[in-house]
Amino acid sequence: MWRKLDHLNRIASTGIVLIIRTDSEQEALAVAEAAIQGGIKALEITMSVPNALDIIRTLSQRHKQNDILIGAGTVMDGETARAAILAGAELLVSPQLNPDMLRVANRYQVITISGAYTPTEIVATLEAGADIVKLFPAETLGPAYIKAVTAPISQAPLVPTGGVTPANVHEWFQAGCIAVGVGSYITKAAQKDGNYSKVTAAAQQFLAAVADARS
Repeated sequence: MWRKLDHLNRIASTGIVLIIRTDSEQEALAVAEAAIQGGIKALEITMSVPNALDIIRTLSQRHKQNDILIGAGTVMDGETARAAILAGAELLVSPQLNPDMLRVANRYQVITISGAYTPTEIVATLEAGADIVKLFPAETLGPAYIKAVTAPISQAPLVPTGGVTPANVHEWFQAGCIAVGVGSYITKAAQKDGNYSKVTAAAQQFLAAVADARS
């Protein structure tokens, strides 16, 4: 239970959940390690990545003693949720409200980030027991939407995912989000030449932008 609280604080303190969606297991591992080196503390490996459970298992074992939160993304049902937990995931993320995933995660006290789009979906997600609400796809809504939604639903811990960059991240935090979901800006930084130090640099740049936005 205390570990879950530590992980929730880690997401809130760093302000970033990194979404890793790659074409191969090797690339996912390389991106993850480079991003961790750059200061990323919370990562989700989407189930669309080949051998996603093996990646989660490897990263969980490598960083068990570190302050790193390894999770599974695009979790669409309870069976996948349980398999991810057995592989070592301590964070489960779904693109939509998934009661089965939430039920399994809460049973084992694993953090959940559950997708929503409308105010009705946001409230339903909270009522279903999600720890954090993933506003998705955020690029179609914008920061003004968060400001409008959190006026009547101020208790909703929102994490916008999609369209967030270092250049606009301050707008999202000013609107009221607790963290942001980040993907290609960091994960694709080494795509052209395989230089994963660029992933590390991109992670550092994004974290610095988040820190500036919060200051």
